[in-house]
Amino acid sequence: MFPACRFPFRAHRCIRALKPVQTDHGSPQLYTAVHRRSCSSAAAPPITTHYTIHPREKDPRWEGVEMERFADEADVVIVGGGPAGLSAAIRLKQLATEHQKELRVCVVEKASQIGAHTLSGACVEPTALNELFPDWKERGAPLNTAVTEDVFSILTEKYRIPVPMLPGLPMNNHGNYIVRLGNFVRWLGEQAEELGVELYPGYAAAEILYHEDGSVKGIATNDVGIAKDGSPKDVFERGMELHAKVTLFGEGCHGHLAKQLYKQFNLREKCEPQTYAIGLKELWTIDEKKWRPGRVEHSVGWPLNRNTYGGSFLYHLNEGEPLVALGFVVGLDYTNPYLSPFREFQRWKHHPFIAATLEGGSRIAYGARALNEGGFQSVPKLTFPGGILIGCSPGFMNVPKIKGTHTAMKSGMLAAEAIFLKVTAESLESETTGLHVPEYADNLKKSWVWKELYAVRNIRPSFHNYFGLFGGMIYTGIFYWIFRGKEPWTLKHCGLDSAQLKPAKECIPIEYPKPDGKLSFDLLSSVALSGTNHEGDQPPHLTLKDDSIPVARNLALYDGPEQRFCPAGVYEYVPTETGDGMRLQINAQNCVHCKTCDIKDPSQNINWVVPEGSGGPAYNGM
Repeated sequence: MFPACRFPFRAHRCIRALKPVQTDHGSPQLYTAVHRRSCSSAAAPPITTHYTIHPREKDPRWEGVEMERFADEADVVIVGGGPAGLSAAIRLKQLATEHQKELRVCVVEKASQIGAHTLSGACVEPTALNELFPDWKERGAPLNTAVTEDVFSILTEKYRIPVPMLPGLPMNNHGNYIVRLGNFVRWLGEQAEELGVELYPGYAAAEILYHEDGSVKGIATNDVGIAKDGSPKDVFERGMELHAKVTLFGEGCHGHLAKQLYKQFNLREKCEPQTYAIGLKELWTIDEKKWRPGRVEHSVGWPLNRNTYGGSFLYHLNEGEPLVALGFVVGLDYTNPYLSPFREFQRWKHHPFIAATLEGGSRIAYGARALNEGGFQSVPKLTFPGGILIGCSPGFMNVPKIKGTHTAMKSGMLAAEAIFLKVTAESLESETTGLHVPEYADNLKKSWVWKELYAVRNIRPSFHNYFGLFGGMIYTGIFYWIFRGKEPWTLKHCGLDSAQLKPAKECIPIEYPKPDGKLSFDLLSSVALSGTNHEGDQPPHLTLKDDSIPVARNLALYDGPEQRFCPAGVYEYVPTETGDGMRLQINAQNCVHCKTCDIKDPSQNINWVVPEGSGGPAYNGM
């Protein structure tokens, strides 16, 4: 469908990057076991070997290695082939056609295929799609399941308390569609390519490039052919540079490059810290007698306590077979380091109300992703010389709706409309070499996206009260219903999620039941369903600023929470080779690119960077 590469001078690289890795470590379970055995018979190597922590210019092994990069020019470069990035690319080419302008638009995407890293619930509000493609039904967009039934529940351990779904409340899904978002994104990619957008899946944007005046010049893709110990292999190849008049950053939640831009241009100076959740999802085929296409179920309550924000979804898809998408979301501002979002998810499936749907069914897919939950208060400055932030990267998710696809798409479309005239002008007017387009932020604030985010701005932070979940529901039911989001105050968030964990000695360990292999499952067999794989012989992309901190601080104070909040078994504390202590082992090949570790690490010592392009999960319509 999409070419692995359309850089003619790099075609050989793409073939290698996408070639299946022939290794005994193919599954997460085998990888962990083999790696542990190898570490038990030799001195443990350094945890972090990545060049972002250990510069190559200080490493004699890199002396004499050719480091020149090939550079190419485009009008617009877009980082991230998700709903926002593809919508921006499509809108740019639509405008170019309308105005009979030549415009080169390039989209780089770290997944091996467009949509392969996409994961969401997903119940999509079609507002932005209607604007982008009014004829989307005729074009064959894979929105096959219109919502026909809305169910909301408060769960206790054994019972369900139904909650009426009143018109006008954010969770009302009338007019929306249940979709497999990866399939929808793949379809968007097809539409983009038909319009002449250049799509480059399998290429991770690893570095931001700057002009001499400090404005953004473009991006550089990742190098390949680096050994696990950080040394160059014989097949080492430098990444390439893509320069543009303006670069759009649509990396998704907690983007690797966006983090750098926040600091470089002080973009978070006048907003609150971003807050997050982790969402875990599975796809199941179920007994056809229990299948109700179009039914949407949400719940709050058990197994979480009232002071832990979270909830669940269970959507009945109409995809030609009795298929349901189900998932569990946990706010990453939780305080107990013993909490495991994955195990809470597995436990939730045993509730009688949920188990009744799943019993006799079969799990066919698993994945996880972090979500932006800060909303209106946490949106940073969106423009800077040479670049723009779009989509979930700056945080346009409507939290009480549990929807961000429509707002992400609209942000990309607004960005395209704001930059088009400047990019195509014969004489570029800009104070910096890279175009600065503040009109994008102005137009966004005049759009329905801003109005929507403003109206629900207090619902998520209202959770932070003595009554927790129930206090937040009371606030939503009274103030949102009365004021419709126009209440004359704005509530604040509690701060960074990483700062919310309490020391382990102040918390009670959580005893989770063993998985039964029918409704609940172990972590490693779950990760195997995600199709996750990375080239094994590369530096771990889960980098540590200080290798000593995990044991000295995280394990000592918080009992190693990274081994619980990671939904892929990446982090393990294992005995040292001498048996006189513990050490952290990072199973980077398991990583599903959820970014939770970068967000929740209480020491803020983990920095997620991109691995070699095409690595990571291989979701099939998640």
